[in-house]
Amino acid sequence: MSQIRLMKPYIGFDEVEAEFREVFESGIFTRGQHVEAFRSELAAYTGAPHAFLTTSATASLWVCLKLLGIGPGDEVIVSDFSFPASANVVEDLGARPVFADVCTETFNMRPDALEALIGPRTKAVMYVDALGNPTGITEIKRICSAKGIPLIEDAACAIGSSENGVRCGAIADLTCFSFHPRKLISTGEGGGITTHSDEWAQWLTTKLAHGANGMKGVALDFVDYGYNFRLSELQAVMGRKQLAKINAIVNERNAVRDSYIEQLGALGFVAQKVGEGVTYNVQSMVFRVPEGCDRDRLILDLRGKVETTIGTYALSAGSYFAGKYKDVQPVAAKLQESTITLPCYTGLEVDAVCSAIRGVLA
Repeated sequence: MSQIRLMKPYIGFDEVEAEFREVFESGIFTRGQHVEAFRSELAAYTGAPHAFLTTSATASLWVCLKLLGIGPGDEVIVSDFSFPASANVVEDLGARPVFADVCTETFNMRPDALEALIGPRTKAVMYVDALGNPTGITEIKRICSAKGIPLIEDAACAIGSSENGVRCGAIADLTCFSFHPRKLISTGEGGGITTHSDEWAQWLTTKLAHGANGMKGVALDFVDYGYNFRLSELQAVMGRKQLAKINAIVNERNAVRDSYIEQLGALGFVAQKVGEGVTYNVQSMVFRVPEGCDRDRLILDLRGKVETTIGTYALSAGSYFAGKYKDVQPVAAKLQESTITLPCYTGLEVDAVCSAIRGVLA
């Protein structure tokens, strides 16, 4: 039996072949009609008036920190259960990532942890929708608004998710998405930014065009310095095709999740909790393993049969950040050691995955 993969893309070559041929024939590989259409469609879908495309979620987060003027002496409070990119961009700009511990059940930043960390040097809060789950972000936004602190949503995993009827992308002040191959929308690599702010949108328009804004005679007018984090036309074609069916993808993944919970709950596996009023895209199917289960051993024993990995990382516990700041957060650290990500995609044989797990645990 071949190994059951962790993720399969929601796009096939037959879906993009005609548009790819059109792009090749036109010779317009960047800044073309598909990039502009994808931007417009991302804004319309999320409910944010402004959307921008980048090369990755990491680039998006970095640009948003630059927009806010984050630098040496500043602090950014970051959800501790995430991929290192969330904190790396803060560190790169000379600021300090201050790690907020998370909820054992939802894996998301706890409001009480956030409030305890806000201080005079806090210049932004970075909330991570852990594994695509936005549960609790509305309360975090309320706290940030009351304190006058900008909220950046690391929604790398959360396209298609929402809380209280508001989609990720329209909740925070700035939202950053990923279109990496592990995500529900994949452009190979890629990212996006959404915002409600007209002022910030103008800044992003200029900065993401090398600093160009308008024309000076027959030439571009470079009114500032800027960057090149462009998504290509071919990538935009892929993104558009998947965004058009994102709601169906989310529904299918939730059906897979329900099947997993029904079978693995009896074995003591506990799924990530999703709050009331939340639509969860199930970007990753993550469980806390049963008490007494050796998670690492389980992952190793499933190799060759089922592709799995850890849930994600306790950023404060990594060698670099733990060595520098010595502020390991206990819940996130425990979740790093006790969670497992299982395959999730349309057409997955959930029974086969659960059977393999039962065989290992027997």
